[in-house]
Amino acid sequence: MEPASPVTVDVVQRMEPELRDLIATHLAETAATSPPESVHTLTPAQLLGSTVTLWQATLGERLVGCVALKALASGDGELKSMRTVAAARGRGVGGLLLATVLDEARRRGYATLYLETGPMAYFDAARRLYDRAGFEVCPPFDGYTDDPNSVFMRRSLVPAHHD
Repeated sequence: MEPASPVTVDVVQRMEPELRDLIATHLAETAATSPPESVHTLTPAQLLGSTVTLWQATLGERLVGCVALKALASGDGELKSMRTVAAARGRGVGGLLLATVLDEARRRGYATLYLETGPMAYFDAARRLYDRAGFEVCPPFDGYTDDPNSVFMRRSLVPAHHD
């Protein structure tokens, strides 16, 4: 038996149909889980906007996930549209995508990486991943407002100084 191909993560320049379908599924599921005023998922056009970098993860020729990093006016970043296909969940794809965004956010010099997710059971696995990666619950940021259907999190990217 041949070893499994490694998952590769690449910046998206053009939205292919398979990725567009994954994002459409993401939009539909978040819309079904949260009230309209609490859905903050980006559309395909927004994901290809000038302030957003979108990555896709592939295993061989198969799309297994995506993630985006949005530049905030504050000079920090926001994690957006993190999604792993159902068949690839629990296999480290989400961790790889998150590591990609954290590395890029540090490279850009962001002091903090923020995210917004839901408190519902549907988002439990995502919140566990963010907890393990050092994110902490925080107040709303960058124009978000207090919302019982949102959990706001942040992770400092500045190394702690020990005196």
